[in-house]
Amino acid sequence: MDVDTLWKELEQHRTITPGLRQHIIRLYSRRGKLALEAIDEGRIKKYLDFFVVTGTSGEYVVDEGFCTCRDFIFRGGRCWHLLAVDIARVTGSYQRIDLWYQDVWAGENAHYKQYLSFEIE
Repeated sequence: MDVDTLWKELEQHRTITPGLRQHIIRLYSRRGKLALEAIDEGRIKKYLDFFVVTGTSGEYVVDEGFCTCRDFIFRGGRCWHLLAVDIARVTGSYQRIDLWYQDVWAGENAHYKQYLSFEIE
């Protein structure tokens, strides 16, 4: 099975069947395995503004082909967080959080709040 067929099958079934799971791992190797683990463990969250994936060393914001993880930023590659969100989006395998992640993040990191908003004079 090629990548295009995999995504068509995921969209058709809207679930990760055992066969599709094997194809994801075969096509995406370690990144596929890590993405599936995150989905299986419920570590994909959909806030009102972003998807957030809990990884091995923190939470990563994923939005429109961008991720805040080091792999994406420094290597420019397609990280497993992006893959996990793409799969979760198609299958509905994520936690829906009825909050703005920006507000949650600002509350936990109030000293960074100055970077989240500004006044226009």
